Amino acid sequence: MRELERRTHETILQGATQRGDMKTLLVGVGGMTNGGKSTLSKSLHQQIPNSCIIAQDSYFKDDSVVPEDDNGFKQYDMLGALDMDTMMSDIDSWQKDPERFMRQRDLNPELTTATDTDVFVLIVEGFLIFNYRPLNELFDRRYFMEIPYDVCKRRRSVRVYKPPDPSGYFDGYVWPMYLKNRQEMDITVSDIVILDGLKPKEELLAAVCHDVCEEIERLREKD
Repeated sequence: MRELERRTHETILQGATQRGDMKTLLVGVGGMTNGGKSTLSKSLHQQIPNSCIIAQDSYFKDDSVVPEDDNGFKQYDMLGALDMDTMMSDIDSWQKDPERFMRQRDLNPELTTATDTDVFVLIVEGFLIFNYRPLNELFDRRYFMEIPYDVCKRRRSVRVYKPPDPSGYFDGYVWPMYLKNRQEMDITVSDIVILDGLKPKEELLAAVCHDVCEEIERLREKD
């Protein structure tokens, strides 16, 4: 029995060491509402092996606890409306063992056993990912999608939200909050690539994918 326990313990330690040696890359894809960040993230995921996506929009708190401003608009576009603790916990789980993380969530069922040359890539997308310092500090690559006011407003107007946007919500809350959050990001965040969301999707994907793949190759050759 003691020999079995010893072997089991050694196996656990060996597995922990292997996970510790796994090469990982965290890519942040941020941007304004309807700027194209989700589309880019999904396309990037399809191009990058051993990758998965964590979307910030999945961590909104219940509508009942999101406060209203003086105009009666729900204040969704602020960090307080998001459960960032849970989001960070999920990211931490991926960092500890990305292969297990993906298998548990069936995010990449075709994934095979990792090798020493594999690089696992986590794509984190969201509108305030760079405004939350503990998260921003984790990124190896940062991209921010932007589009003009009129395009953003038009795209937002044809999108269905639950609950739906009240009248005047875009000009009275969404756009002013974007400008506020953007100013904060510009002041506090460096090493970020600004992407023109009006460019063809294929062109944007090719540029970002090339950049990420170069970093993957660099990590593979390291050590």
